[in-house]
Amino acid sequence: MARDNGLRTSSPVLVGRHRELGILAEAVARPPALVLVEGEAGIGKTRLLRELLTGIGTPVLLGHCQPLREPFPYGPVLEALGGLGNRVGPGLNPVTGALRSLLPEIAHRLPAQPEPLGDPAGERHRLFRAVRELLVAAGPALLVVEDLHWGDDGSRDLLRFLVASPPPELALVVTYRREDLGGALLGSAFRPAHGVSAAMLRLAPLDVAGVHEMSRAILGTPLPAAGFAARLHERTAGIPFVVEEALHALRDHAGEVRTATARRLLDHLRVPVLLREATTERLAALDPLAARIVRAAAVLGVPAEEDLLATVAGMTAGEVGAALVQALAGVVLHELPGRRYGFRHSLAQEAVYDTIPGPDRRQLHARAAAELAAAEPTPWVQLARHSREAGDLAGWRRHCEAAADHAAAVGEAGLATDLYQQLVELPQLSTPDIDRLAGKLGANAVRGVEQLDVSAVLRRVLDDPRLSPAARGATRMNLGFLLVRQAGGLEEGRRDIAMAIEEVGAQSPLGAKAMSVLAQPFRGTVALRENLRWMARAQKAIEADLDPELTLNLLANQLGSRVHLGDAGVRPDLDRLPRQAPTEAGRQHLTRAYCNLGDAFATTGHYRQARAWLDPGLQMAIEGGMPFIVSVARATAARLDFSTGCWDGLADRCARQLEDYRDLRPVATELSLVLGQLAVARGEWPEAEAHLGATGLDTPDDAFTPVIMVAAAAYTRMQLSRAEHEAALAHAEQGLAIVRRTGIWLWAAELLPLALVARMHAGQLPSAAELLTTFTAETTGKDAPLAAAAVLAGQGLLLGARGRLLAGAEALTAAATAYAALPHPYLAAQARQEAARLRLTAGETAVDELTEAAAAFDLLGATRDAASCRRHLREHGLTAPAAPARRGRRGYGPELSPRERDVARLLTHGRTNREIAEVLFLSPRTVEQHVAKVLRKLGLASRSDLVDLPS
Repeated sequence: MARDNGLRTSSPVLVGRHRELGILAEAVARPPALVLVEGEAGIGKTRLLRELLTGIGTPVLLGHCQPLREPFPYGPVLEALGGLGNRVGPGLNPVTGALRSLLPEIAHRLPAQPEPLGDPAGERHRLFRAVRELLVAAGPALLVVEDLHWGDDGSRDLLRFLVASPPPELALVVTYRREDLGGALLGSAFRPAHGVSAAMLRLAPLDVAGVHEMSRAILGTPLPAAGFAARLHERTAGIPFVVEEALHALRDHAGEVRTATARRLLDHLRVPVLLREATTERLAALDPLAARIVRAAAVLGVPAEEDLLATVAGMTAGEVGAALVQALAGVVLHELPGRRYGFRHSLAQEAVYDTIPGPDRRQLHARAAAELAAAEPTPWVQLARHSREAGDLAGWRRHCEAAADHAAAVGEAGLATDLYQQLVELPQLSTPDIDRLAGKLGANAVRGVEQLDVSAVLRRVLDDPRLSPAARGATRMNLGFLLVRQAGGLEEGRRDIAMAIEEVGAQSPLGAKAMSVLAQPFRGTVALRENLRWMARAQKAIEADLDPELTLNLLANQLGSRVHLGDAGVRPDLDRLPRQAPTEAGRQHLTRAYCNLGDAFATTGHYRQARAWLDPGLQMAIEGGMPFIVSVARATAARLDFSTGCWDGLADRCARQLEDYRDLRPVATELSLVLGQLAVARGEWPEAEAHLGATGLDTPDDAFTPVIMVAAAAYTRMQLSRAEHEAALAHAEQGLAIVRRTGIWLWAAELLPLALVARMHAGQLPSAAELLTTFTAETTGKDAPLAAAAVLAGQGLLLGARGRLLAGAEALTAAATAYAALPHPYLAAQARQEAARLRLTAGETAVDELTEAAAAFDLLGATRDAASCRRHLREHGLTAPAAPARRGRRGYGPELSPRERDVARLLTHGRTNREIAEVLFLSPRTVEQHVAKVLRKLGLASRSDLVDLPS
């Protein structure tokens, strides 16, 4: 709509998004489809969708997530399904009756409500099936869920279910903001089902040309002022919404915008000021009733129906209709699905809110609180906010705790923790109040992934004299549990846990739980005898079996610890774990037990057993809403994927998870380890050093010992590959020093062969032999197949160093077989390559062995190691046998060959030709030729254009 001064309220044409629109349209035209549209606030996600929906023939179902994070499971999906109307009729699958109470708009068209199952997980699965069957019956549909970053975990799980088994005629489009996403959008390991047309769109800000085009479209005339678009881009960062608002705020200067003074005008304008001024002007153009309804909408903060807006604004039914019409015509409010009204953008809502005088705001909030108190279901988060802003502190306390309790009950641990934090620091609390709230805060924080701020709050609570002695021990224990997960907090956390045992009593259930945590051997460099002392005390509580839930809690820690130590007698005790637990707390303990065992078996080399425990454990954690356990289990799964050779997409997956969990120490260090190992195998030295340096290897007292032991091995491998023998020996000895302090030698299984090589390069053959003897003695009798394979590899290396080349090759071949049986294909190929090297040195041919190792490395993506195998062949004048010819086989043509892809990947990391030659064991001249071919095939002018190519 045009203004009197010729300025439009928004761009009449889509600017800078034609490629994205084409991808979006193509994907949704081939259902089943999934398109994820990512972008920051105001970037144009909704504008892009509006362009798609213009003239689309497929029925559209719209659902919106709200910023207050009211924990109403499945809300946006149910909102969308409510728009099905007469598109569903008789003959529906009976399971769709599960939606009758949730979809009043179409309840009369649904089958009868089925009988309750009495099982929350079963009810949840039935609800998911009901949604899918309803969409199948509805036929072709485009389901759009906007702002999923505000969505509840239930909605995310439901959408994941739909895409994993999609209705054949459904296209799903989801928009979200990465910066406001509390975790993974649909799960870090999420992949659409086979056959789903999938696309991922990341909307970036407009460039200067895009801002220029948008400015021309909004102003309706070319811009004669030199540099106007560049300056406007600088002021607005190219965010389309802010560009629009900035131009709209200049409407009183429309004439000047079209003159040479435009740049000077922009120099004196700030984006926040422009937004506030634009809001003030829009409100001033409305009559008092329309302005009142807009302010009521701003106070409510979420889209609201007409009746609620009228009540909050203090208006009659007759007044509100005309007021809404004017607010909509002035493009201040927007009509949304479900006959609700709100703002197009949260910035607009905040700008209006800032114009409301304090007394008026309090009155509006009081009306909102009074009205929402009678709503079903009760919107506790909104009630708490309105009570607080209305000055009703007692009401705020009551509603805030209810909101936190409800959030915790539906699995929103992060929201619950945030709300409990606000409450626990109130100065007006009594001792019973602070005891209760501190307990809830600590318990929810331990289940969630928000850690740092909570630890500081709990420390302040411990200093509060109102906290009772009984609650102090429990609070200190929860604080300790949080600290041992954080960088720099391990020793402090162990001290707090030990102190908490004294406060709650060693014979109490809480004391037993704390002892089982101190018994866990994988944190820091605590001597094994100290862990075993706590383990024995925890075992007494397990054997007493005073309470089944407590016993399950203790077993969750104790069994994993015993497997970590290679306890051969633990297998019968695994049968003490039940298949199911009747209570929520019991299910959490059982889930921890499964995931802990998955982690422990992965550490000792029982990879198939690790997968058998970890996969169901992760699924239970996801279904049970246990975000911390989910995060740790996903990191363990990444490490297990590396060990078992599942490297495809692993680096990208780890990088995404690391963004989500960077502040969570046990998760971040494990993900960094996997990224570092991958980088070493590919010859990406700077990346390897950065990732391995983030594992905690330099601060072993504050690290997770199995992680840093593997990191020490990866560091040593990298430096041996670079012929940096002194540095390799230093890192190997650093890892061995940690093993001596802890006394847990089997965790040095990956380091042992590399440490032997490092000592032998340093001329320390006797000390290498002594190391192998010690490792063998310390690990014999342990249930740790990775350590047993390492002993075979060590024996082969030592025999080779003593000149018994063929005997060494035989031992290394046996080690390769043992590694492959785990399976650990990377270490198997390493052992096979080393056996071949000894055979070549002995004068025997080893073409088949080296070719097989190179093929294994190629299959994994271990670029550096594959190149090393081929170098050995060249150095001995040997040639790998050619692959069998295929009928009709052609060359790579315009596509990159495997070697060219290796070169391209290293180029994206900024490597020089010399560095690429070093990694791939090629001559600089050969690399130069490969670089030229890569650039030519990709149609690029220079290597700098390769920056954004996937690695």
